[in-house]
Amino acid sequence: MGGSHSREGLDLSDSDDYEDRDEQSEEEEEEDEYQDAQEEHKKPPINSVDDLDSKLKALKLKYSSVENPNLKNAVKLYLHIGGNTPKAKWIVSEKITSYKFVKVRKIEDVDYDELDDDDDDDESSEGFWILKVGSKIRARVSVDMQLKMFGDQRRVDFVDSGVWAMKFVRDEDYREFLTRFQNCLFENVYGLKATDENKVKVYGKDFMVWAKPEVADDSIWEKDDDELWRSTPTKTTPQRGSNDLLEEFEEAASDGGIQSLALGALDNSFLVNDSGVQVVKNFSHGIHGKGVYVKFDNGSKNVGGSSQYSNRTPQKALLMKGETNMLLMTPLKEGKPHSSGVNQLDIETGKIVTEWKFEKDGADLNMRDITNDTKGSQLNPSDSTFLGLNDNILSQWDMRDRRGVVQNIAHSDSPVLNWTKGHQFSRGTNFQCFATTGDGSIVVGSIDGKIRLYSTTSMRQAKTAFPGLGSPITHVDVTYDGKWILGTTDTYLILISTLFTDKDGKTKTGFSGRMGSKIPAPRLLKLTPVDSHTAGKQNKFHGGRFSWVTESGKQERHLVATVGNFSVIWDFRRVKDSGHECYKNQQGLKSCYCYKLMAKDESIIESRFMHDKYAAVSDSPEAPLVVATPMKVTSFSMSDGKGKRRFK
Repeated sequence: MGGSHSREGLDLSDSDDYEDRDEQSEEEEEEDEYQDAQEEHKKPPINSVDDLDSKLKALKLKYSSVENPNLKNAVKLYLHIGGNTPKAKWIVSEKITSYKFVKVRKIEDVDYDELDDDDDDDESSEGFWILKVGSKIRARVSVDMQLKMFGDQRRVDFVDSGVWAMKFVRDEDYREFLTRFQNCLFENVYGLKATDENKVKVYGKDFMVWAKPEVADDSIWEKDDDELWRSTPTKTTPQRGSNDLLEEFEEAASDGGIQSLALGALDNSFLVNDSGVQVVKNFSHGIHGKGVYVKFDNGSKNVGGSSQYSNRTPQKALLMKGETNMLLMTPLKEGKPHSSGVNQLDIETGKIVTEWKFEKDGADLNMRDITNDTKGSQLNPSDSTFLGLNDNILSQWDMRDRRGVVQNIAHSDSPVLNWTKGHQFSRGTNFQCFATTGDGSIVVGSIDGKIRLYSTTSMRQAKTAFPGLGSPITHVDVTYDGKWILGTTDTYLILISTLFTDKDGKTKTGFSGRMGSKIPAPRLLKLTPVDSHTAGKQNKFHGGRFSWVTESGKQERHLVATVGNFSVIWDFRRVKDSGHECYKNQQGLKSCYCYKLMAKDESIIESRFMHDKYAAVSDSPEAPLVVATPMKVTSFSMSDGKGKRRFK
């Protein structure tokens, strides 16, 4: 149940095998070594692909392109084998080959043997771009390829039914490939050619730094009000070790598989499963202990608001009223998030006390998501309101009637939630997810990748609308102070700064005003191609979050997301450090690959940090990480037992 997995391509001085094997004399040839994620090999390292090339040339295995200068787009192709294990290595797949970008209608319908150089960079308007490399690669140009750049080695790695690397002959060849790849990607995503005019159409004039990050002002990434962070030196390389994540507690689920996790900041947390809610205790090193178990069946009460929900499990659990109550939302249809109401569970009595119904002006409404009014409002014992989201609705609901008193639910079969404020948009919003700041400002993610910021005073008009990168936002989170937003897509996380300087020289966030054009470019958080391939094609990022802070002056320190059997953890300060090693020799938006992987033996439902107060009472500056799988929940600390941060 380890807490440390190594990663590829972070330290180019630590190398793994990068072999060139001749089919006739495989056992007689020397093994050539190349940089990879693993660092525990016993053989002397070779520092770069250039060393490998020199060795190959010494064996008279020179580039054919040098001998044949007419070969267009010449590259050397490598294949990664062995996964993310100590035996992982690179082998030469094709000593010399070429690549080309081809526009097709269907990948399976193309006879690639008949394509010639005239087909390269086809300018026809129909179809989509693919990358063809030699006889091995036929990949649609997309973010699913997880392309990773190594500018100092003239190399790119990517995924296509395996992990591949291409080594270019000259620097200009490498740069030309990246430009063409990014142009093809833009066209595949937006259906428009990658011209400046079309980029303005997609991103808008104020957000052109998203298309041209090299001209962006990155100084805002270096601003930080946390004195503790400024006083702590930044390391340029990750520290690895078996004690980075220490398993503290592991608790088996009771009576069915875990569907969701509701972390409390007070005494208890809650595991929602197929038949009820399991209460567990909060400790300084994690959550454990079998407490009260609340069954969903409560007389005539059925989870979700009507008998049609009785065989379905709640997919959303929201703590309220000083964590003494919980709202449970169950989908109307299997595989769809929308619900017509919520069940209110009184945790102290273990009873589902009522089934609330969403309704406005006498018409039933469905919500796809609910959240608290503010980042810390679940701790307020008198709070009776919460927020709701649908594809085109942003609203606030109140469990009191319009006169401000609690409804008499004892004499009501279906009490109606009071719509207190909100807006129903006519079309085009395609809302997917939302979150709130400490003061109640709202961030909303959409299926088209856009991220909108709403102030505390209006849900009708977004103060700021970030254009996104075309991938649907499936989950969104925001720091307590509203300065940073984390959006989750299937293949990457996007970190956005909301800070800007107004005309009076004051620093504000995009929740309070229009940001204008002087904004920083976002940063992407990605898996390396090796880790992405290991996670599996069907496993997508979900639930990206900041560590949990509910007080002004406190700073979130880590980010965590889940993909397949992995919890992926980034150090927030390192991601913001523009001089960090990950960002060297990159072209386009900066992508951070420096993370910690924590693997489980089954698919992970949710990964979340406990409340920041549990860091203050433990020997770690970070609260424990809680990881829920269908059959168990495990807590990890991030300390070496001596009060020192291991994850730096």
